[in-house]
Amino acid sequence: MSILSGKKVLLGITGGIAAYKSAYLVRLLIKAGASVKVVMTENAKDFVTPLTLSTLSKNKVYTSFTDEEEENEVWNNHVDLGLWADIFVIAPATANTLSKMASGTSDNFLLATYLSAKCPVYFAPAMDLDMYQHPSTKKSFKTLQSFGNIIIPAGHGELASGLIGQGRMAEPEEIIAFIEKDIVSKLPLKGKKVLITAGPTYEAIDPVRFIGNHSSGKMGYALAATAVNLGAEVFLISGPTHLDIQHSHIKLVRITSAEEMYNAVHQVYNQVDMAILSAAVADYKPATVASQKIKKKTAVMQIDLAPTKDILASLGEIKEKQFLVGFALETNNELENAKNKLSSKNLDAIVLNSLNDKGAGFGKPTNKVTFIDKNLTEVAFSLKPKQEVAADIFNEILKRLDD
Repeated sequence: MSILSGKKVLLGITGGIAAYKSAYLVRLLIKAGASVKVVMTENAKDFVTPLTLSTLSKNKVYTSFTDEEEENEVWNNHVDLGLWADIFVIAPATANTLSKMASGTSDNFLLATYLSAKCPVYFAPAMDLDMYQHPSTKKSFKTLQSFGNIIIPAGHGELASGLIGQGRMAEPEEIIAFIEKDIVSKLPLKGKKVLITAGPTYEAIDPVRFIGNHSSGKMGYALAATAVNLGAEVFLISGPTHLDIQHSHIKLVRITSAEEMYNAVHQVYNQVDMAILSAAVADYKPATVASQKIKKKTAVMQIDLAPTKDILASLGEIKEKQFLVGFALETNNELENAKNKLSSKNLDAIVLNSLNDKGAGFGKPTNKVTFIDKNLTEVAFSLKPKQEVAADIFNEILKRLDD
């Protein structure tokens, strides 16, 4: 899975012959999992049609501030478009457009959108070799890079003029690879390994029945997705759940019981830089497991329970370099119980949520948590979708990793 998956990419196309490559670039961005919108200059329409690009991107293509629909004019909001994007890619970027970007000129919709964008901006120059080497063009490159924009260097090859040299726009595959590499190189967890546990455990009573809980695994899977998007290599150890996650940097290990989770966690713990144990592990299991299905009887049935191994405490005992985070789901004395768990299990932080909070807890798409670090600093968050909760948790962890 590409790091571009789920990203909102705005593709700007200017009026150069290399614009014919933009259709393939849109296809590659879509294939990578990105959502794509296209803004183009009027001159770019001489080289590739808006119809082609809208068909490929499955979105409207923007070329001007207004669209004429029958007798009414519809305003295109360049500010909203600029703020929508996670990434703005201008390819091809002509010498004319680059000069205007550098000087702040805003005489078309693309340039107005560029000046409104708050996201990283990549530009792929495309022009003849003498234009590419001209001092004014080099000045534009330098100025734009000083603004924080990122140049995708032009390649060497045959140009539209028939000359051979530098100025040829990078190929669409090269543009995608460049952006992916650049994004990954700047991610805060690049090169880090993260262990995450998720879901419930099932403790067998007999071949048919088990002791379990209502955990869906959604919180743990959201944490795994967030970690990999921050550049980490993730070990996700999951109890029984209908959820799935596929990414080249996520190793998913499925287990059933607390004993299996204990063993799986300890197999990788010495390799990781961080561990977040969000799984709802059973505290007890049947002392004996019947080999055959237990038949129903009218008499009261008694099952003796034995404690399971405390996975979190066992990791706290052997912790070295790892940043160790636990979860506490409470129903009473929430803060007191969470802080006791934080201390007794030698954690760096604990994430508290309460079943008393509406919309929080097992099976819900949302959660409401309080992040507590080892210094007992509390950061409480409002009710949010679990993907946003995962982002909040990692933001708090990253702050403390930098300390």
